[in-house]
Amino acid sequence: MGVPCLSTTFSPNDPQAIPSYRYLLGHYGELTLRGKNRHRFESRLVELLSARLRPFGDHEVRRLPGRFFIEFAVEQPWNRLSETAKKVFGLSNAYGVWRVAPSLDAVHALLPSVLQGRTFGSFAVRCRRGEKQFPYSSQQVGEIIGRAVQERTGARVDLEHPEFTLWIEVMSRHLFVGADRVEGPRGLPLGMSGTVAVFLSGGIDSPVAAWRMMRRGCETVAFHFHSAPFTTAASQEKVLDLAQRLAAWHGPLRIGLIPFAPLQQQVVLHAPAELRIILYRRLMLRIAAELAREVGATALVTGDALGQVASQTLSNLSTIEAASPLPVLRPLVGMDKEEITATARQIGTYETSIEPHQDCCNFLEPRHPATSSRLATVERAEAALDLTALVRQGVAAVEWRVVEA
Repeated sequence: MGVPCLSTTFSPNDPQAIPSYRYLLGHYGELTLRGKNRHRFESRLVELLSARLRPFGDHEVRRLPGRFFIEFAVEQPWNRLSETAKKVFGLSNAYGVWRVAPSLDAVHALLPSVLQGRTFGSFAVRCRRGEKQFPYSSQQVGEIIGRAVQERTGARVDLEHPEFTLWIEVMSRHLFVGADRVEGPRGLPLGMSGTVAVFLSGGIDSPVAAWRMMRRGCETVAFHFHSAPFTTAASQEKVLDLAQRLAAWHGPLRIGLIPFAPLQQQVVLHAPAELRIILYRRLMLRIAAELAREVGATALVTGDALGQVASQTLSNLSTIEAASPLPVLRPLVGMDKEEITATARQIGTYETSIEPHQDCCNFLEPRHPATSSRLATVERAEAALDLTALVRQGVAAVEWRVVEA
């Protein structure tokens, strides 16, 4: 078997030079715990990988124990491969790899190609054995290849915080050697947990809530309630931008834009001011539940975090949720703002989320909203509203869009 070479050398000091690989090795973690259903999760992950890698041309995805091996018809630039792999839910990590015969001599012969153009002061060699009959232990492989790397580069071994890591995976028929790795989002393959409908408001929280449900294997539909024409179209444009960023993880994302201002006006006319926010949100849940059923979603998802704003106290969340005929999921409920913000930065929605916009619940918002509500009191206030007509009006007015990355 010949030794493949990098088509482009790589150095951390030269950002213009990008390595290329013909082979990609991916690992999954949580899927190994799925017992008899494991093959279903693996098959779905293969399907998702193949779909995501279609723009790279001809390729083949093969399953190995605890891994996926992808072979491309031609070498692919690592920056494109890594950007794609890190957005596939269910994937723990992925390496650009070389494939050689199952012997340390083959690894020695490959080292000039692996190390070409790379500069580092410290390194580590990590070995995993999928084939236990290999004559060397993982530690022995690390020591032998580590000495060879040290002789060639003069770099010191640092197993804690290396500047460069060489990854070696031992299988029955091949050794895989990798020098570039990207962390995946982990979780479950998209679609394995059904479909949910997410309230996408335009703030920091709701895109993170959507992403966290995607990570748990949920295909997602989004709803955005807006107050046009009493507010500008900026909130809708911003939400469509956020949907586009989420589509980079999810694939094409369906979003329903729902004009809410006429419904809010009815609440203002007939209900106590301090209960407006609660009544707005209860009405949104009813409308969203009707639309969710139409598109096959079986739960609603909000970006609520306990105690973050007046409507998100425990009593108010309970009162609001009581209006929903579908389960209401709150993946952020126990997180603080710092944790949510960190995730928003990670998934690429933060910069868009902090752009100023007019939220529909800020329109006609009372000066002193209730922070503690009783369901009976809220239901008495709702009795003055024709809820059936308002829900029907909201459902009929939805404008559907499909957003792609």
